[in-house]
Amino acid sequence: MPEMITIDNKKIFYNRTGTGGTVVLIHGFGEDGRVWDNQVTYLKNKFKMIVPDLPGSGKSEMVEDMSMEGMADVIKQILDKELSKNSTSALKGHPHNMVEESSARVCIIGHSMGGYITLAYEEKYPGYLNGFGLFHSSAYPDNDEKKEIRRKGIEFIKQYGAYEFLKSSIPNLFSPLTKEQKPQLVTDLVSKASNFSDVALVSYYESMMQRPNRVKVLEETLLPVLFIMGEYDTAVPLSDSLKLCSLPEKAYIHLLQYSGHMGMFEEVGKTNQILEKYLNDIFNLLPP
Repeated sequence: MPEMITIDNKKIFYNRTGTGGTVVLIHGFGEDGRVWDNQVTYLKNKFKMIVPDLPGSGKSEMVEDMSMEGMADVIKQILDKELSKNSTSALKGHPHNMVEESSARVCIIGHSMGGYITLAYEEKYPGYLNGFGLFHSSAYPDNDEKKEIRRKGIEFIKQYGAYEFLKSSIPNLFSPLTKEQKPQLVTDLVSKASNFSDVALVSYYESMMQRPNRVKVLEETLLPVLFIMGEYDTAVPLSDSLKLCSLPEKAYIHLLQYSGHMGMFEEVGKTNQILEKYLNDIFNLLPP
């Protein structure tokens, strides 16, 4: 049974399962929380998994502020609700990056747009996390070329609709090998894209175009940062991701050699093992 929280008089849905350190998995553009099903099944026996449907995705309604910062606020309110069940002091915070003093055990990992929201969260609420991860994501803002691509996407959505746009763009997120050997993965993801509204997709694109450069978040954090990259990722080029990996004081760097932009599907076993190792490490840094 999905959990529900009301924000701005809008219903936001999320799934919660498991016990242990709290792990929030944030999906990306044109997805909902189901993209993480394989990872939740694997990790739920060791960690408390919280997987939201972002505003405008799945059953969640759009909120007034659909910016990356606004959606980070949504994640914050979900965590406030969940962690208050365990400890009234769980999210009082602590000195920036002083993870050893934290009474909450929380990690956020975001895929693509979910990574932009993760960075916005860490920038806006420093000191609340024990680690965070960028899964096929980036701290760089959109350059002019990327913004133009998004503008054309917006025009396509307005003319032909959200589903037609996702049906045409989703196959490009997978590696050539995946499309050849596992075409059903592409078909399955396309089939889950039929419930998006035009307004929601346009809002996501506009918000991504407006997001700022958050390289400084990586440069200043003392938290362990997880980077998961795809060899054939055309949405977040590998060359850009590699430049970011050297910025944090401590980084966990992983390359999915057979993946494009959807490694949680394309290399399930390796993704699960990477996440498990990282989460074990960051939560074991804390006192029991």
